[in-house]
Amino acid sequence: MNAVFRHEVSSHFHSLSAYVFGAFLLLFGGVYTMVMNLNNLLTNFEFVMGNMAFIFLIIVPILTMRVLAEERRQKTDQLLYSLPISMTDVVLGKFGALLVMLLIPLAIIALYPVVLSAFGNIHFPTAYGAMLGFFLLGAALIAIGLFISSITESQAVAAGLCFVVMLLNYYISDLATFVAATAFASFSAFAAVIVILALLINMMTKNGTISLIFAAVGEGALLAGYLLNASSFEGLFPKVMESLSLFDRFYVFVNGVFDLSAVVYFITVIALFLFLSVQSMERRRWND
Repeated sequence: MNAVFRHEVSSHFHSLSAYVFGAFLLLFGGVYTMVMNLNNLLTNFEFVMGNMAFIFLIIVPILTMRVLAEERRQKTDQLLYSLPISMTDVVLGKFGALLVMLLIPLAIIALYPVVLSAFGNIHFPTAYGAMLGFFLLGAALIAIGLFISSITESQAVAAGLCFVVMLLNYYISDLATFVAATAFASFSAFAAVIVILALLINMMTKNGTISLIFAAVGEGALLAGYLLNASSFEGLFPKVMESLSLFDRFYVFVNGVFDLSAVVYFITVIALFLFLSVQSMERRRWND
């Protein structure tokens, strides 16, 4: 893992990607600090981090699109498969390198509250709590982007798909308000989700039997639950949609609340998508 990590860090800093990524974060961090804290005379630095969250919609797809997709397109992934290291080491090494690119500009931004404290009373726990939430949000989105990059060899497809996923997650709470709250609507939505998951399993495993079993068991359990207690499905799917929002959980930190459940959720999302990335790499390793 260390060898992959060092190679990836060196690769990023010998190209423009690390510098463009860092400059982008610092630019928006500086602009929002000037507008919100200096021009509007606010002492709430956490609002800066809250307003910066949207830039992940742009920089994460660009940052992650080539990490694994380019390896596959150029066939350099064959070299990775031949090395005496596991795919877990490969994925963790690449993920760690991306986190370094996020941490460096954040370390500089972390100095802003200290500087601003010379001009007003900055509440440091809230400011740095929001910064922690910002880092966890970025890490979770990077893990998702890494997985998307692992399932395609086209950088454009990886970037486009990643942007769509990020955009949906950004607006998922708003979209939930448009979903009917009836029990049958929730049942139908969950049934569609199970079909989509089955197709994803089939795409990753190339095993139609496993995906069919998953779909049959999932749909059967869903139907049984609906028949036994249909009233429990009322408004359930919109609630689930709202709970999936990474951005909403980040805004809890911006509001000055250290939410341990949000931390656990971010870590769970990171672990899940890193696991899926490893499985995707393993499938390609043995199929190729």
